[in-house]
Amino acid sequence: MKTIALLTFIAVYALLLLLPKYRAVSALSAAALFLLLRIVPLGDVAGTVDWNVLMMLAGTMGTVDLFIRSNMPNRLSDRLVAVLPSVKWLIIALALFAGLVSAFVDNVATVLMLAPVGLAISKKLNISPAQPILAIAVSSNLQGAATLVGDTTSILLGGHMGLDFMDFFVYRGRPGLFWVVQAGALMTVPVMLFLFRKEKGKLYGAALTPVTDYLPTCLLLGTVLSLIAASFIPNKPEITNGLICMTFFLAGLAAECGRYGTALAKDVLKAIDYETLALLAGLFLVIRGIERAGIIDDLSYIITGMGGGNLFLTYTIIVWASVLISAFVDNIPYTATMLPVVGGVAAALGVDQTVLCFGLLVGATLGGNLTPVGASANIAACGILRREGYEVSAGQFMRIGVPFTLTAVLTGYVLCWLFYAGLGV
Repeated sequence: MKTIALLTFIAVYALLLLLPKYRAVSALSAAALFLLLRIVPLGDVAGTVDWNVLMMLAGTMGTVDLFIRSNMPNRLSDRLVAVLPSVKWLIIALALFAGLVSAFVDNVATVLMLAPVGLAISKKLNISPAQPILAIAVSSNLQGAATLVGDTTSILLGGHMGLDFMDFFVYRGRPGLFWVVQAGALMTVPVMLFLFRKEKGKLYGAALTPVTDYLPTCLLLGTVLSLIAASFIPNKPEITNGLICMTFFLAGLAAECGRYGTALAKDVLKAIDYETLALLAGLFLVIRGIERAGIIDDLSYIITGMGGGNLFLTYTIIVWASVLISAFVDNIPYTATMLPVVGGVAAALGVDQTVLCFGLLVGATLGGNLTPVGASANIAACGILRREGYEVSAGQFMRIGVPFTLTAVLTGYVLCWLFYAGLGV
Protein backbone atom coordinates (compact mmCIF):
# COMPACT_ATOMS: atom_id res chain seq x y z
CA MET A 1 0.00 0.00 0.00
CA LYS A 2 2.89 2.37 0.69
CA THR A 3 4.04 2.13 -2.94
CA ILE A 4 0.55 2.86 -4.26
CA ALA A 5 0.13 5.76 -1.85
CA LEU A 6 3.51 7.23 -2.83
CA LEU A 7 2.88 6.91 -6.58
CA THR A 8 -0.57 8.46 -6.17
CA PHE A 9 0.89 11.31 -4.17
CA ILE A 10 3.56 11.98 -6.82
CA ALA A 11 0.94 11.83 -9.57
CA VAL A 12 -1.25 14.33 -7.76
CA TYR A 13 1.57 16.85 -7.50
CA ALA A 14 2.50 16.34 -11.14
CA LEU A 15 -1.10 17.00 -12.16
CA LEU A 16 -1.33 20.06 -9.89
CA LEU A 17 1.69 21.47 -11.70
CA LEU A 18 0.85 20.40 -15.26
CA LEU A 19 -2.92 20.84 -15.21
CA PRO A 20 -3.68 23.82 -12.96
CA LYS A 21 -7.25 24.08 -14.28
CA TYR A 22 -7.99 20.63 -12.87
CA ARG A 23 -6.34 20.91 -9.47
CA ALA A 24 -9.48 20.14 -7.49
CA VAL A 25 -10.38 17.18 -9.71
CA SER A 26 -6.87 15.75 -9.30
CA ALA A 27 -6.91 16.02 -5.50
CA LEU A 28 -10.44 14.66 -5.14
CA SER A 29 -9.70 11.76 -7.51
CA ALA A 30 -6.66 10.78 -5.44
CA ALA A 31 -8.72 11.06 -2.26
CA ALA A 32 -11.39 8.83 -3.78
CA LEU A 33 -8.73 6.25 -4.70
CA PHE A 34 -7.40 6.26 -1.13
CA LEU A 35 -10.93 5.68 0.17
CA LEU A 36 -11.59 2.93 -2.37
CA LEU A 37 -8.37 1.11 -1.42
CA ARG A 38 -9.09 1.71 2.29
CA ILE A 39 -5.80 3.52 2.72
CA VAL A 40 -8.05 6.05 4.44
CA PRO A 41 -11.04 4.38 6.14
CA LEU A 42 -14.41 5.84 5.18
CA GLY A 43 -15.14 6.49 8.83
CA ASP A 44 -12.12 8.82 9.07
CA VAL A 45 -13.35 11.27 6.43
CA ALA A 46 -15.33 13.58 8.71
CA GLY A 47 -12.49 13.80 11.23
CA THR A 48 -9.75 14.20 8.60
CA VAL A 49 -11.16 17.18 6.70
CA ASP A 50 -10.43 20.40 8.61
CA TRP A 51 -13.88 21.97 8.55
CA ASN A 52 -12.67 24.97 10.53
CA VAL A 53 -10.22 25.88 7.77
CA LEU A 54 -12.82 25.43 5.02
CA MET A 55 -15.43 27.48 6.86
CA MET A 56 -12.95 30.28 7.56
CA LEU A 57 -12.00 30.43 3.90
CA ALA A 58 -15.56 30.32 2.57
CA GLY A 59 -16.83 32.93 5.01
CA THR A 60 -13.92 35.29 4.40
CA MET A 61 -14.23 34.96 0.62
CA GLY A 62 -17.90 35.89 0.75
CA THR A 63 -17.38 38.88 3.05
CA VAL A 64 -14.50 40.12 0.88
CA ASP A 65 -16.69 40.02 -2.21
CA LEU A 66 -19.28 42.22 -0.46
CA PHE A 67 -16.41 44.52 0.61
CA ILE A 68 -15.18 44.87 -2.98
CA ARG A 69 -18.71 45.66 -4.23
CA SER A 70 -19.00 48.53 -1.73
CA ASN A 71 -16.13 50.49 -3.39
CA MET A 72 -14.46 51.02 -0.01
CA PRO A 73 -11.06 49.66 -1.21
CA ASN A 74 -10.97 52.17 -4.07
CA ARG A 75 -11.99 54.97 -1.73
CA LEU A 76 -9.08 54.15 0.61
CA SER A 77 -6.70 54.01 -2.34
CA ASP A 78 -7.90 57.41 -3.59
CA ARG A 79 -7.04 58.86 -0.19
CA LEU A 80 -3.50 57.59 -0.59
CA VAL A 81 -3.14 59.10 -4.05
CA ALA A 82 -4.21 62.50 -2.77
CA VAL A 83 -1.15 62.83 -0.51
CA LEU A 84 1.63 61.30 -2.64
CA PRO A 85 4.27 63.38 -4.45
CA SER A 86 5.26 61.11 -7.37
CA VAL A 87 4.59 57.90 -9.28
CA LYS A 88 7.49 56.18 -7.52
CA TRP A 89 5.99 56.81 -4.12
CA LEU A 90 2.55 55.91 -5.41
CA ILE A 91 3.77 52.46 -6.45
CA ILE A 92 5.45 51.93 -3.09
CA ALA A 93 2.41 53.20 -1.19
CA LEU A 94 0.07 50.98 -3.20
CA ALA A 95 2.34 48.02 -2.49
CA LEU A 96 2.44 48.75 1.24
CA PHE A 97 -1.31 49.41 1.33
CA ALA A 98 -1.91 46.13 -0.53
CA GLY A 99 0.18 44.43 2.12
CA LEU A 100 -1.86 45.97 4.93
CA VAL A 101 -5.13 44.87 3.32
CA SER A 102 -3.74 41.43 2.52
CA ALA A 103 -2.91 40.82 6.17
CA PHE A 104 -6.65 40.46 6.72
CA VAL A 105 -8.03 39.72 3.24
CA ASP A 106 -7.25 37.00 0.69
CA ASN A 107 -4.27 37.84 -1.54
CA VAL A 108 -6.13 37.43 -4.82
CA ALA A 109 -9.00 39.57 -3.55
CA THR A 110 -6.46 42.24 -2.56
CA VAL A 111 -5.04 42.30 -6.07
CA LEU A 112 -8.53 42.53 -7.55
CA MET A 113 -9.37 45.42 -5.18
CA LEU A 114 -6.33 47.57 -5.90
CA ALA A 115 -5.39 46.71 -9.49
CA PRO A 116 -8.06 49.05 -10.95
CA VAL A 117 -6.45 51.97 -9.09
CA GLY A 118 -3.04 51.18 -10.56
CA LEU A 119 -4.53 50.82 -14.04
CA ALA A 120 -6.42 54.11 -13.86
CA ILE A 121 -3.37 56.06 -12.71
CA SER A 122 -1.14 54.42 -15.31
CA LYS A 123 -3.54 55.41 -18.10
CA LYS A 124 -3.74 58.98 -16.81
CA LEU A 125 0.06 59.31 -16.72
CA ASN A 126 0.61 57.26 -19.89
CA ILE A 127 2.96 54.75 -18.24
CA SER A 128 3.00 50.96 -18.22
CA PRO A 129 0.79 49.51 -15.47
CA ALA A 130 3.08 46.50 -15.09
CA GLN A 131 5.17 47.86 -12.22
CA PRO A 132 2.32 49.03 -9.93
CA ILE A 133 0.25 45.90 -10.54
CA LEU A 134 3.17 43.52 -9.95
CA ALA A 135 4.24 45.48 -6.85
CA ILE A 136 0.72 45.08 -5.46
CA ALA A 137 0.84 41.32 -6.12
CA VAL A 138 4.22 40.59 -4.50
CA SER A 139 3.45 42.76 -1.48
CA SER A 140 0.09 41.05 -0.93
CA ASN A 141 1.84 37.67 -0.96
CA LEU A 142 4.34 38.87 1.64
CA GLN A 143 1.70 40.05 4.12
CA GLY A 144 -0.40 36.92 3.72
CA ALA A 145 1.76 35.34 6.44
CA ALA A 146 1.17 38.18 8.90
CA THR A 147 -2.12 37.07 10.48
CA LEU A 148 -4.27 33.98 10.88
CA VAL A 149 -6.68 35.12 8.13
CA GLY A 150 -4.11 36.62 5.76
CA ASP A 151 -3.65 33.59 3.52
CA THR A 152 -4.68 29.97 3.23
CA THR A 153 -1.16 28.93 4.25
CA SER A 154 -1.53 30.86 7.53
CA ILE A 155 -4.90 29.23 8.18
CA LEU A 156 -3.32 25.82 7.57
CA LEU A 157 -0.48 26.65 9.98
CA GLY A 158 -3.00 27.81 12.59
CA GLY A 159 -4.91 24.55 12.28
CA HIS A 160 -1.74 22.44 12.54
CA MET A 161 -0.32 24.24 15.59
CA GLY A 162 -3.60 25.21 17.24
CA LEU A 163 -2.85 28.93 16.89
CA ASP A 164 -5.34 31.70 17.58
CA PHE A 165 -5.53 35.12 15.97
CA MET A 166 -3.44 36.81 18.67
CA ASP A 167 -0.70 34.16 18.46
CA PHE A 168 0.43 35.83 15.24
CA PHE A 169 1.12 39.00 17.24
CA VAL A 170 2.52 37.58 20.48
CA TYR A 171 3.54 33.94 20.66
CA ARG A 172 4.57 32.45 23.99
CA GLY A 173 5.91 35.76 25.23
CA ARG A 174 7.81 36.55 22.02
CA PRO A 175 7.04 38.70 18.96
CA GLY A 176 4.68 36.83 16.65
CA LEU A 177 4.91 36.28 12.90
CA PHE A 178 3.12 39.58 12.28
CA TRP A 179 6.22 41.50 13.40
CA VAL A 180 8.56 39.20 11.47
CA VAL A 181 6.59 39.95 8.30
CA GLN A 182 6.50 43.71 9.02
CA ALA A 183 10.28 43.72 9.39
CA GLY A 184 10.52 41.98 6.02
CA ALA A 185 8.15 44.53 4.47
CA LEU A 186 10.20 47.40 5.90
CA MET A 187 13.38 45.96 4.41
CA THR A 188 11.75 45.80 0.96
CA VAL A 189 11.14 49.58 0.86
CA PRO A 190 14.76 50.43 -0.14
CA VAL A 191 14.54 47.64 -2.72
CA MET A 192 11.39 49.18 -4.24
CA LEU A 193 12.94 52.66 -4.15
CA PHE A 194 15.76 51.30 -6.31
CA LEU A 195 13.51 49.26 -8.61
CA PHE A 196 11.17 52.17 -9.31
CA ARG A 197 13.75 54.97 -9.22
CA LYS A 198 12.98 56.04 -12.82
CA GLU A 199 9.25 56.59 -12.18
CA LYS A 200 9.34 60.31 -11.39
CA GLY A 201 6.04 61.50 -12.90
CA LYS A 202 3.89 63.84 -10.80
CA LEU A 203 0.41 62.99 -9.52
CA TYR A 204 -2.70 65.12 -9.67
CA GLY A 205 -5.71 64.91 -7.38
CA ALA A 206 -8.88 63.19 -8.54
CA ALA A 207 -12.41 62.86 -7.22
CA LEU A 208 -12.84 60.30 -4.44
CA THR A 209 -14.67 57.10 -5.33
CA PRO A 210 -18.07 57.11 -3.63
CA VAL A 211 -18.73 54.30 -1.18
CA THR A 212 -22.09 52.72 -1.90
CA ASP A 213 -22.46 50.72 1.30
CA TYR A 214 -20.63 50.74 4.66
CA LEU A 215 -22.06 47.45 5.95
CA PRO A 216 -19.41 45.20 4.29
CA THR A 217 -16.64 47.24 5.93
CA CYS A 218 -18.34 46.71 9.29
CA LEU A 219 -18.67 42.99 8.53
CA LEU A 220 -14.97 42.65 7.74
CA LEU A 221 -13.93 44.59 10.82
CA GLY A 222 -16.41 42.59 12.92
CA THR A 223 -14.94 39.33 11.65
CA VAL A 224 -11.39 40.37 12.55
CA LEU A 225 -12.35 41.74 15.97
CA SER A 226 -14.38 38.62 16.77
CA LEU A 227 -11.46 36.38 15.83
CA ILE A 228 -9.28 38.42 18.18
CA ALA A 229 -11.85 38.13 20.99
CA ALA A 230 -12.28 34.39 20.43
CA SER A 231 -8.53 33.88 20.76
CA PHE A 232 -8.87 34.61 24.50
CA ILE A 233 -11.53 31.93 25.08
CA PRO A 234 -9.98 28.76 26.59
CA ASN A 235 -11.01 25.28 25.47
CA LYS A 236 -13.30 26.57 22.73
CA PRO A 237 -14.62 24.22 19.98
CA GLU A 238 -12.19 23.64 17.13
CA ILE A 239 -14.60 25.13 14.57
CA THR A 240 -15.04 28.41 16.46
CA ASN A 241 -13.11 30.56 13.97
CA GLY A 242 -14.90 28.98 11.05
CA LEU A 243 -18.29 29.64 12.64
CA ILE A 244 -17.33 33.29 13.23
CA CYS A 245 -16.38 33.85 9.60
CA MET A 246 -19.46 32.09 8.26
CA THR A 247 -21.82 33.85 10.68
CA PHE A 248 -20.68 37.33 9.67
CA PHE A 249 -20.82 36.44 5.99
CA LEU A 250 -24.29 34.87 6.07
CA ALA A 251 -25.73 37.62 8.27
CA GLY A 252 -24.26 40.26 5.97
CA LEU A 253 -25.48 38.47 2.86
CA ALA A 254 -29.00 38.26 4.26
CA ALA A 255 -28.95 41.98 5.12
CA GLU A 256 -27.61 42.95 1.71
CA CYS A 257 -30.17 40.79 -0.09
CA GLY A 258 -32.89 42.55 1.88
CA ARG A 259 -31.55 45.85 0.58
CA TYR A 260 -30.57 45.01 -3.00
CA GLY A 261 -32.67 41.93 -3.79
CA THR A 262 -32.04 38.20 -3.76
CA ALA A 263 -30.20 38.30 -7.11
CA LEU A 264 -27.19 39.59 -5.16
CA ALA A 265 -26.89 36.29 -3.30
CA LYS A 266 -26.34 34.39 -6.54
CA ASP A 267 -23.53 36.73 -7.61
CA VAL A 268 -21.82 36.69 -4.22
CA LEU A 269 -22.02 32.92 -3.86
CA LYS A 270 -20.46 32.58 -7.33
CA ALA A 271 -17.49 34.64 -6.11
CA ILE A 272 -16.53 32.00 -3.53
CA ASP A 273 -13.60 29.94 -4.81
CA TYR A 274 -15.12 26.47 -4.58
CA GLU A 275 -12.21 24.98 -6.49
CA THR A 276 -9.78 25.92 -3.72
CA LEU A 277 -12.17 24.56 -1.07
CA ALA A 278 -12.50 21.28 -2.95
CA LEU A 279 -8.74 21.14 -3.53
CA LEU A 280 -8.07 21.50 0.20
CA ALA A 281 -10.70 18.93 1.14
CA GLY A 282 -9.10 16.45 -1.24
CA LEU A 283 -5.60 17.25 0.01
CA PHE A 284 -6.62 16.73 3.64
CA LEU A 285 -7.59 13.16 2.72
CA VAL A 286 -4.51 12.59 0.55
CA ILE A 287 -2.21 13.77 3.34
CA ARG A 288 -4.04 11.54 5.81
CA GLY A 289 -3.48 8.64 3.41
CA ILE A 290 0.27 9.12 3.04
CA GLU A 291 0.48 9.64 6.79
CA ARG A 292 -1.25 6.30 7.44
CA ALA A 293 1.02 4.65 4.86
CA GLY A 294 4.11 5.86 6.73
CA ILE A 295 5.33 8.24 4.01
CA ILE A 296 5.20 11.29 6.27
CA ASP A 297 7.51 9.53 8.71
CA ASP A 298 9.85 8.56 5.88
CA LEU A 299 10.05 12.16 4.64
CA SER A 300 10.71 13.32 8.18
CA TYR A 301 13.62 10.92 8.52
CA ILE A 302 15.06 12.03 5.15
CA ILE A 303 15.00 15.72 6.10
CA THR A 304 16.38 14.92 9.54
CA GLY A 305 19.19 12.99 7.90
CA MET A 306 19.97 15.84 5.51
CA GLY A 307 20.23 18.15 8.51
CA GLY A 308 22.55 15.71 10.27
CA GLY A 309 20.58 16.12 13.49
CA ASN A 310 21.51 19.81 13.58
CA LEU A 311 18.49 22.07 14.17
CA PHE A 312 19.93 25.14 12.45
CA LEU A 313 20.93 23.21 9.32
CA THR A 314 17.54 21.50 9.22
CA TYR A 315 15.80 24.86 9.63
CA THR A 316 17.89 26.33 6.81
CA ILE A 317 17.05 23.45 4.49
CA ILE A 318 13.30 23.77 5.20
CA VAL A 319 13.20 27.56 4.65
CA TRP A 320 15.20 27.78 1.45
CA ALA A 321 13.88 24.54 -0.07
CA SER A 322 10.39 25.94 0.51
CA VAL A 323 11.36 29.15 -1.28
CA LEU A 324 12.63 27.23 -4.30
CA ILE A 325 9.75 24.74 -4.47
CA SER A 326 7.04 27.38 -3.96
CA ALA A 327 8.43 29.33 -6.89
CA PHE A 328 6.98 26.61 -9.14
CA VAL A 329 4.42 24.71 -7.03
CA ASP A 330 1.31 26.30 -5.51
CA ASN A 331 2.14 26.97 -1.87
CA ILE A 332 -1.24 25.79 -0.57
CA PRO A 333 -0.83 22.07 -1.32
CA TYR A 334 2.88 22.30 -0.53
CA THR A 335 2.25 23.78 2.91
CA ALA A 336 -0.58 21.37 3.64
CA THR A 337 1.74 18.47 2.85
CA MET A 338 4.82 19.75 4.64
CA LEU A 339 3.30 20.79 7.97
CA PRO A 340 2.93 17.23 9.26
CA VAL A 341 6.37 16.41 7.81
CA VAL A 342 7.93 19.31 9.69
CA GLY A 343 6.11 18.22 12.84
CA GLY A 344 7.65 14.78 12.41
CA VAL A 345 11.11 16.27 11.88
CA ALA A 346 10.79 18.25 15.11
CA ALA A 347 9.72 15.13 16.97
CA ALA A 348 12.68 13.18 15.56
CA LEU A 349 15.05 15.94 16.67
CA GLY A 350 13.34 16.19 20.06
CA VAL A 351 12.73 19.94 19.66
CA ASP A 352 9.74 22.29 19.61
CA GLN A 353 8.25 22.50 16.12
CA THR A 354 7.64 26.28 16.20
CA VAL A 355 10.83 27.49 14.54
CA LEU A 356 10.56 24.87 11.76
CA CYS A 357 6.85 25.51 11.13
CA PHE A 358 7.26 29.29 11.11
CA GLY A 359 10.27 28.93 8.83
CA LEU A 360 8.19 26.76 6.52
CA LEU A 361 5.48 29.42 6.34
CA VAL A 362 7.97 32.20 5.62
CA GLY A 363 9.67 30.22 2.86
CA ALA A 364 6.52 28.81 1.28
CA THR A 365 4.48 32.02 1.37
CA LEU A 366 7.20 34.37 0.14
CA GLY A 367 8.80 31.90 -2.26
CA GLY A 368 5.78 32.22 -4.53
CA ASN A 369 7.01 35.72 -5.43
CA LEU A 370 10.01 34.40 -7.35
CA THR A 371 8.04 33.58 -10.50
CA PRO A 372 4.75 34.69 -12.12
CA VAL A 373 3.24 31.21 -11.54
CA GLY A 374 4.36 30.75 -7.95
CA ALA A 375 1.24 32.23 -6.32
CA SER A 376 -2.39 32.77 -7.25
CA ALA A 377 -2.06 36.53 -6.69
CA ASN A 378 0.74 36.68 -9.27
CA ILE A 379 -1.32 34.75 -11.79
CA ALA A 380 -4.27 37.09 -11.18
CA ALA A 381 -2.07 40.17 -11.61
CA CYS A 382 -0.57 38.89 -14.86
CA GLY A 383 -4.08 38.04 -16.11
CA ILE A 384 -5.27 41.60 -15.40
CA LEU A 385 -2.31 43.03 -17.31
CA ARG A 386 -2.87 40.62 -20.19
CA ARG A 387 -6.47 41.81 -20.56
CA GLU A 388 -5.10 45.36 -20.73
CA GLY A 389 -2.72 44.38 -23.53
CA TYR A 390 0.45 44.00 -21.45
CA GLU A 391 2.06 40.56 -21.60
CA VAL A 392 4.37 40.05 -18.61
CA SER A 393 7.40 37.86 -19.29
CA ALA A 394 9.00 35.72 -16.61
CA GLY A 395 12.08 37.93 -16.75
CA GLN A 396 10.06 41.12 -16.30
CA PHE A 397 8.28 39.67 -13.30
CA MET A 398 11.45 38.32 -11.74
CA ARG A 399 13.20 41.70 -11.94
CA ILE A 400 10.75 42.75 -9.24
CA GLY A 401 10.00 39.40 -7.61
CA VAL A 402 13.51 38.07 -7.03
CA PRO A 403 15.07 41.00 -5.09
CA PHE A 404 11.81 41.55 -3.21
CA THR A 405 11.59 37.87 -2.24
CA LEU A 406 15.22 37.39 -1.26
CA THR A 407 15.16 40.49 0.94
CA ALA A 408 11.94 39.56 2.71
CA VAL A 409 12.82 35.87 3.15
CA LEU A 410 16.32 36.61 4.45
CA THR A 411 14.82 38.97 7.03
CA GLY A 412 12.23 36.40 8.11
CA TYR A 413 14.81 33.61 8.11
CA VAL A 414 17.05 35.48 10.56
CA LEU A 415 14.27 36.76 12.83
CA CYS A 416 12.42 33.44 13.07
CA TRP A 417 15.61 31.75 14.20
CA LEU A 418 16.40 34.48 16.75
CA PHE A 419 12.86 34.57 18.16
CA TYR A 420 11.83 30.90 18.20
CA ALA A 421 14.86 28.58 18.12
CA GLY A 422 15.14 28.67 21.88
CA LEU A 423 11.57 27.58 22.64
CA GLY A 424 11.32 24.39 24.67
CA VAL A 425 9.24 21.37 23.72
